Amino acid sequence: MAGETKSGGFLVHIIVVAIAVWVATQVVDGVSASGWVPLAIMALVLGLVNAIIRPILLLVTLPLTILTLGLFYFVVNGLAFNLAASLVPGFHVAGLWPGILAAIVVSIVSWLIGLITNR
Repeated sequence: MAGETKSGGFLVHIIVVAIAVWVATQVVDGVSASGWVPLAIMALVLGLVNAIIRPILLLVTLPLTILTLGLFYFVVNGLAFNLAASLVPGFHVAGLWPGILAAIVVSIVSWLIGLITNR
């Protein structure tokens, strides 16, 4: 949007990710949050982990990702989700598989919200 500020766009992105993370807590067994504040913090921390740590993980695991024809990418996303969850008090992921499934749900829900809102 032409009139939207960068900080406004960032806030909208955090809200969208928080909604997507909330959907993941409702759909994926083993993923839970104790309230809206942990969801908002998780959205922020997940964005930071995805911006800083996930690219490093992708680079380090590139040979394995190529060897598995890209399927290991799901594991990297799950690891990033679990890492972010471990940094947020009040947010819990029961293991790697729930983290992988939650990362998939967050990606799909964020994509759908973006599709609906033309973002």
